[in-house]
Amino acid sequence: MLGAAQTGGAFTDVPAADAFIKTHPEAFLIGVLFTQGVPAERAWAGPHLLARRLGHFDLARMVEEPGRVAEAVAEAPALHRFVKTLPGWIVDAARRVLAEYGGDAAALWPDGTPLVEVVARLRAFKGIGPKKAVMAAEILVRHFGVRLTGTECGSVAYDVHVRRVFLRTGMVDIDTPEAVAEAARRACPESPGVLDLATWLVGRESCRPVDPRCDACRIGHACPRLTDRMVAGVGVRTPTERL
Repeated sequence: MLGAAQTGGAFTDVPAADAFIKTHPEAFLIGVLFTQGVPAERAWAGPHLLARRLGHFDLARMVEEPGRVAEAVAEAPALHRFVKTLPGWIVDAARRVLAEYGGDAAALWPDGTPLVEVVARLRAFKGIGPKKAVMAAEILVRHFGVRLTGTECGSVAYDVHVRRVFLRTGMVDIDTPEAVAEAARRACPESPGVLDLATWLVGRESCRPVDPRCDACRIGHACPRLTDRMVAGVGVRTPTERL
């Protein structure tokens, strides 16, 4: 189990893949590696599909058979767009969990650990930068009920959807990591990270780059609708999820 109080909610639209993420800490960790450049549902289904192709989800075998991991990821239809990079991340993560956490990914985030420490541990893995680490820590707290301490030191991931919502609601006037983090702290000083999933969902579902659905937005009644504001460095394109 990932935490003491799983709260439901779907990561994917495949029940078996969803159950795999929710009941295997190692699958959750490797799922975080998948969350870049592909839709969120596809990313979180990745570990389950990888296990099916490998015929196992044994970390030691992944380390011993890196070529097989690479083949499983690249096999058509490919599990991810980064078929050359992702397998190395997976094998490195398996090696690190075995060497440093006794083969149990849940040992990265035991109850009582400071949230900032969990973020730092996650960032030590290849393929997990600050955005992924913050996202993963907040999911552990909000979705799985892992009792991390120091949630007032949490933040929101500097994700394209989150940034767009912060800009268009007027929470920030400049698109920088520092400005977004400070705005989250001002809005929810006791737990800034609580805004992460909420704003990501609004950005993905309603506050779209083009043709935003303001009237259907859950915060549309209170938003100043500054829809001319665009995320810095991001053009008009189909958004990818949870970078």
